[in-house]
Amino acid sequence: MTQAELIAALPAGRLPPDLMGLRPTDLLALFGLGLMISAVLSIFVAPFLARRPSRKALIRATRALPPQERMLAIARILGYLPKKLRPAAYGREAPPSNETIERIALKAKTLTARRADR
Repeated sequence: MTQAELIAALPAGRLPPDLMGLRPTDLLALFGLGLMISAVLSIFVAPFLARRPSRKALIRATRALPPQERMLAIARILGYLPKKLRPAAYGREAPPSNETIERIALKAKTLTARRADR
């Protein structure tokens, strides 16, 4: 017996033929269900797709802090404290101006980039 003969020998469906097809109301219900599923999925996925603030924005956000705390915050952002800021951070020198701190911090590489250079 071939596959075509086997399929032909199967009994017809037990549901009436008009229930076997999709009507416009069924299609509309499926579309609405798809919209609801996509809305739920987007709620769960949105936190993973949110953009993180840039390093520049994070460093600029530390402007209101006192110099010692600002250098500590920059060290947390970068993963280390740049060598040019270390004397001021440990109190051996006067803290540089805000613009100088930002310039040094923005030129510095992140800790992961520094490890890749080694």
